[in-house]
Amino acid sequence: MRSPPVDPPLRTPTPGTAALTAAVLAPPSVLLLLLVTFSWRPLLALDGDIARTTHRWAVDEPGVTHAVRVLTDWVWDPWTMRALGALVVVRLVRRRSTWWPALWVTAAGVLGTVVQQSLKAAVGRARPVWPDPVDSAHYAAFPSGHAMTATVVCGLLLWLLQLYGAGRALRRTALALAVTSVLGVGLTRVWLGVHWPSDVLGGWLLGALVVALTVVAHERRFGSKRA
Repeated sequence: MRSPPVDPPLRTPTPGTAALTAAVLAPPSVLLLLLVTFSWRPLLALDGDIARTTHRWAVDEPGVTHAVRVLTDWVWDPWTMRALGALVVVRLVRRRSTWWPALWVTAAGVLGTVVQQSLKAAVGRARPVWPDPVDSAHYAAFPSGHAMTATVVCGLLLWLLQLYGAGRALRRTALALAVTSVLGVGLTRVWLGVHWPSDVLGGWLLGALVVALTVVAHERRFGSKRA
């Protein structure tokens, strides 16, 4: 299927919006990180209540659980998300004949992965353990890699569409798909019992913060102009 052309931007992002977004996202991101690191009891209790409830649903509904596993392992898997980002970057390079946007977005994706893995190692939070698991996962729990990767990739792609003036219909469709993917992948991780709810929330917050900081850095380097 032929991709729609990407025309010169119809409008540029409002200066300062990304900086304000980053300023709003930073405090809750840091607060949640601290609460998880120091095992704040009310948070742990809430995590446990939600996780136990969703795990019972997952055990009682094997058909739904199978569909959820397909979504989380194939559709919204971090490597699927990264491949999507790579395809868009390659398309942009071929269309624009410039490597700079590709390098910019790639660097942001790498930054997100480094932050994610570093926090997993530093916090070392254990994943939920069940007597009757419906799925399994490796490495530490916080933050959710699936949730954070989907947030970073989808956020960057939405930013590129705005930056390069994609049509309104395309941007609205992309926004709907992005919201569905980001929320959906987080819910699948809790449903399958491989993450606590706060792991997913942390992935969402930190992923959005990485995107916001990427846009801030871009605006400082290029102003309101395209890369």
